[in-house]
Amino acid sequence: MAITAGMVKELREMTGAGMMDCKKALNETNGDMEAAVEYLRKNGQAKAEKKAGRIAAEGLCRVVVKDDKTAAVVEVNSETDFVAKNEQFQNFVEAVAEQVVSSDVADVDALMAASWIQDSSKTVKEALVEKIATIGENLTIRRFAKVTAENGCVVSYTHGGGRIGVIVEAETDVVNDAVKECLTNVAMQIAALNPKYVSTAEVPEEYKEHEKEILLAQAKNDPKNANKPENIIEKMISGRLAKELKEVCLLEQAYVKDGDLNVAQYVAQVAKETGANLSVKGFVRFETGEGIEKEVTDFAAEVAAQAGL
Repeated sequence: MAITAGMVKELREMTGAGMMDCKKALNETNGDMEAAVEYLRKNGQAKAEKKAGRIAAEGLCRVVVKDDKTAAVVEVNSETDFVAKNEQFQNFVEAVAEQVVSSDVADVDALMAASWIQDSSKTVKEALVEKIATIGENLTIRRFAKVTAENGCVVSYTHGGGRIGVIVEAETDVVNDAVKECLTNVAMQIAALNPKYVSTAEVPEEYKEHEKEILLAQAKNDPKNANKPENIIEKMISGRLAKELKEVCLLEQAYVKDGDLNVAQYVAQVAKETGANLSVKGFVRFETGEGIEKEVTDFAAEVAAQAGL
């Protein structure tokens, strides 16, 4: 049976596997699409360990919320953005998030050893290896976080189709649409401005001292401050530190939807309107690939190498 470019494209979209791998699978199975998928799974599995050394810095974050009380966010990485858009990969990431929210695993190692939620005859690690074999790229379950609200609720927000995943935990005696909308807006704020802490009360003294050292060095290296007394420089540093803390602490940040309020004032406003005792207790923010050094590829050289030029 003649293998067409359309058939290769269809198999690639189904599996995310490489173009040449798809063509070979179709040739080996005489164009049978289901058999070709199975071929990719069987023949790719042996290559999974080789792929493990390749940098996976793309991928997706997924958040799953259960009964407004528990939420889990996971980051699963792939090598390319193409695979991150693949429905099969997206379904796998969703299943990993469901696995985390429904279990009590403490870390990634424990998660990998657990029974797979979709097939208890295999572990999560075995399910991941199968997915690597089928898709043809290195995939990694990089991290996860699970949040449980004991005296309130959790809400989630996903930005950029899964590039950023956020969970907000709140203490509240009222859980209704208005409260959830407020917390979703706060989650959007977190996605956009990436705060490090909930409030200044949370900021460790070591962080403040470190920042003070940097600000002091900057002030002393500025010729404009050469003749200023120490007490004036100290006041300058205190003012700059206070300004910096407003930028990294969620509740002190200017609220993006209303610049006349900070986030704490916005939450207090909604609490008053709804008659709720409402406060933001914590948050988790994952951004796909943050902190991973991405491999820079010369695409033209890669194509030439594959073509034997």
